[in-house]
This record gives sequence, C-alpha cells and structure tokens, in this order.
Amino acid sequence: MKMKSYDLIVIGGGPAGITLAKKLGSKMNMAVIRPEDHSMIYCAMPYVIEDLIPIEKTFKKDELVTDAKADLIRGYVEDIDFDMKNVKLGDGTQLKYEKLIIATGAKPFIPPIKGYDLNGVLSFKTEGDLLALKDFTKEKEGLKHAVIIGAGAIGIELAQALKSANTEVSLIDMEKSILPSLIDPEMAELPTENLIKKGIHIILDSKVTELSGSGYVKYVHLNNGKVIKFDNLDECSVEGNRKLNRIVVFAVGMTPDISFIKDKKLEIGKGGICVNEKIETSMEDVYACGDCVEFKSGITGKVVPGKLATNAVPMAKVLARNLMGEDYRYPGFFNGAATKVYDYFIGGTGLTEIEAKKSGFKTVIGYAELMTQFPIMPEAKKLNIKLIANSETGIIIGGQIVSGEPVTGKIDLLTYAIQNRSTIKDLAKLSYSAQPFQSFFPAANAVVLAAEDILNKI
Repeated sequence: MKMKSYDLIVIGGGPAGITLAKKLGSKMNMAVIRPEDHSMIYCAMPYVIEDLIPIEKTFKKDELVTDAKADLIRGYVEDIDFDMKNVKLGDGTQLKYEKLIIATGAKPFIPPIKGYDLNGVLSFKTEGDLLALKDFTKEKEGLKHAVIIGAGAIGIELAQALKSANTEVSLIDMEKSILPSLIDPEMAELPTENLIKKGIHIILDSKVTELSGSGYVKYVHLNNGKVIKFDNLDECSVEGNRKLNRIVVFAVGMTPDISFIKDKKLEIGKGGICVNEKIETSMEDVYACGDCVEFKSGITGKVVPGKLATNAVPMAKVLARNLMGEDYRYPGFFNGAATKVYDYFIGGTGLTEIEAKKSGFKTVIGYAELMTQFPIMPEAKKLNIKLIANSETGIIIGGQIVSGEPVTGKIDLLTYAIQNRSTIKDLAKLSYSAQPFQSFFPAANAVVLAAEDILNKI
C-alpha cells in the first residue's frame, strides 16, 4: 500500500492547528492530525459544570479545518521518523511529509505525591475530565466536597462552578494569594473576600504533601501539619454502584504533551520543544508552536511559562507567514490574561511586581481607582488599576485591573504599550474617549491616572 504524502502535516488540532489550517490549507497539500473526538474550547469547561452552556457548545467544528481544504485525520501519533520524514499513527498508518509542525498542546500536571493515584483524584483539562465531574455533580446525592489544588484561573473558575452545584469547596494554593501569576497580593484582596463570602474555603501558603485513604481519597495532608478530612461524608464503594462523593482536583499547571517524540535529535527544554523567533526547531523542516513549546518572555528575554491559546494563535500566524516565504519574528510571551471571580472581572499582563523584582528590575508602582461608568449612572461599579514600571527607564513592564465590568480591552491596551516599550510618560499622554455608560467622567481615565501616580513618585 502506497504511503500518503503531504506537503505539510500538523500534529495537533487545537488553536494553533486550526489557525495553521485556515492560513495554509488552501495553499498546501496539508493534513491536521487530532486524536480527540473534538477540539474543545477548554476555557469554557467550568460553565458546563454550572449549566450555563451545554457541553456541545464547547466543541469546535471540524469544518474549521476541512473547509480550509486541509485533511483532518483522527488518530494518535505513536512515533516520528525525522530522518525519513515519516509520521506513524497508533493504528499503523504511516504518512510522509515535506514539512512537519508539532502543535500538540499540553496536558495537566499531577505531582507524583503519595496517594495521587487514588480514586477521586482528577485533573481538569480534557473532555473526559469534564464528563467525569459532570457525572459526579449530577448524581442523586451530588458531589459533596471538592478540594481544588491550585488557585490560578482554572482552579478558581472550577471552584465557582462546583460551588454553584451545591458542592463544598476547599481551594488550596502554595502561594500567599490567589491568582499569583496574574495579579499581586493587594489586588487579590477583593476577589478573595468575594470567594470567602460565597462560601469557598481558601487555604493559602500551604502545599499538599500527601493524599491518603483506602481506595479513594479520604484525607488531604498539608505541609503545615493540617489535614482536610472527608470522613464526615458517607462512605463510598469503589466496587459498588455508587459514585464518588468527594474529589481532589489538581489545577497546578501544565506539561507539554510530547511524550511520543522519542528522537533525541530534537532539542527539548524543561518547558517544551525549543524554538527560535521564526518558530523553527533544532531540526530542518520541523516546527512547533503553542503549549508544547518552550519560549521566552518578551520583556526579560528569559524562558517563561506561556501556555495560553492567546500565545498559540499568534505563534501559528507567524509560522504560517514564514512558511509562505515571508520573514516574521515572534516577539515573546507577554501573557495578557483575564478571569472572573463572582462580582469581579480580573486581568493582568506583563510582569507582576513580585515577578519583576525576582527578574532584577527596580520598580515603581502606580494605582488608580475610578468607576466603570459616570458615577451618576445607576450601574457604575468600581475599577482598580495597578501599573508596574522600570524605575530606571520609565518603561511599562506590567499592569493589573480588578473591576466590576469586563477588563480585556484595557488589558489589551496595556499589553500593546508593553510590547512597544512605551513609557509612563507615553501612557500619561494617552488620548481617550468617554461616554456615561462606558467610562468615568471625561476629566479622568484610569490608565492615565495610574501613569500620573507614577510620574508624581519619580
């Protein structure tokens, strides 16, 4: 049987793979290999738990790939022969390529602590994870208690979703505040109070050292000697018909999904496949982008985590342009991101103050507090902003917002400023708009006021 050949094969059907198909599918003989039944909108998974949307709404259409004239191949990649330019699938199928892109994303990391393999220990990333949690919450007696390890965006959004399903929720993090990679401790105070007010137990500055029980998790042991006990709940039978009524969910980070790569000639770092600014790997005609790669900060130039769809898509666009003969460079991760904690919309970009100091920057900080609308309007809500600048150059290196209304537009503005190495003086001169339902009074703008706060200090 003749081996099928392609100009380009993409392994992975997530945001990067779909973007590449859209850009290149009509220009090359191209295939996208995806093992999952569906490409999912992972950040919408908590809202399925809350019954805000059905699970089907999180499935991306296969037509995003096939309508772009790329072949969609369902299967697992078992191995790659880089010398022969050959991809082998789990069912024995072999495919030939001229150029190969690895865009397999990342999978949840569950630390190998004692008891990690007990029943009731889950991650939260895949369709299988979502279906398992959904089943637990839909049981007659419901899911009684969930311990979520990791108070980043995923952990917090899941905590809110499970609480809405009448589950007792304990949220644990080893850092001293929630959302530690997004906002600094003082900006986290209002969202933390909101979580506690809604009945979520917050346990910070604590590390889970062991899970114990017989067959299923019964105790969660912390490094400070405290133990979270599930034994006030009814016993559940692993062998019987009853479902588990208590779970532990790890939301502590992601690891690149590249275990199928056995050839040591491809350079791989701790954070994933190593690529340069043109998204090229160490091997000719082999590229990688998205969550499976290791790359640098656009601010410090040092390797940093960047496993966000909003990084994967622009990386894929840079790569697509380069494969079409243009000369584009990816500037690095700025990691603009946002989440929601009950009444608060939260966003951050660039470096937090804590990260900036760890990276050796001398910093100066500016704050502003305004309303999201003219204060005379009936639905005006508070907006708090923090700017971080390099005190030696005045260049903006970070920004954070906590608001009663969506913040992504303002976070994107701050990211743009950071990308272009804008200074505090540049931001203080920002020309802005105003309208009663959409901004504070024309006399003041939160970004400008925070910049002026810094200018007053320096």
